[in-house]
Amino acid sequence: MRAFIADIPAPTVIIYDEAYIEFAPDTVRFPMDTSHPRLLRMRTFSKAHGMAGARIGYAVGHVDLIAGFNKVRNHFGVNRLALAGAQASLTDTGFVRSVVDEVAAGREEYYAMARSLGLASVASATNFVAIDLGSGVRARAALAALEARGVFVRMPAVPPMDRCIRVTVGRARQRAAFRAAFEAVLKEI
Repeated sequence: MRAFIADIPAPTVIIYDEAYIEFAPDTVRFPMDTSHPRLLRMRTFSKAHGMAGARIGYAVGHVDLIAGFNKVRNHFGVNRLALAGAQASLTDTGFVRSVVDEVAAGREEYYAMARSLGLASVASATNFVAIDLGSGVRARAALAALEARGVFVRMPAVPPMDRCIRVTVGRARQRAAFRAAFEAVLKEI
């Protein structure tokens, strides 16, 4: 990351998306440092904090960079309930840790499920797993068949990832329901 930042010419602002930072291993996290005048770090409460519907996040950066963004931001873009929830979530580190731990366990379940079905998966430090179905045609068929069963998954649109389905890691009962539906779908496609 330091090399990347050093290679970007001035006056370019570097926006570093840390939406999944809570799921990343500590060893790969870039240290929090607000001294760089062109580095803006964006974070969200939509993932590990469980507040996707609140549509709230924040930015961390050099005081001058933040001051510049404050001139153009929508000052009333966050409602009071979302703000109160975000503030409470920042102090509830136990809840966030429990979400991160549950997701890690769920990812391992999905990796093992994929292997047991003869499929590959893509290692992830997020709240989802990409399962490789071997071709875009097969992935689209699985996506449609799962959707017909009321199971929502996504599919990356860009090759070579378009041969995968992207499965969000939910709670244990949701993972079990996905597995049952997915195994049934694999027999059909």
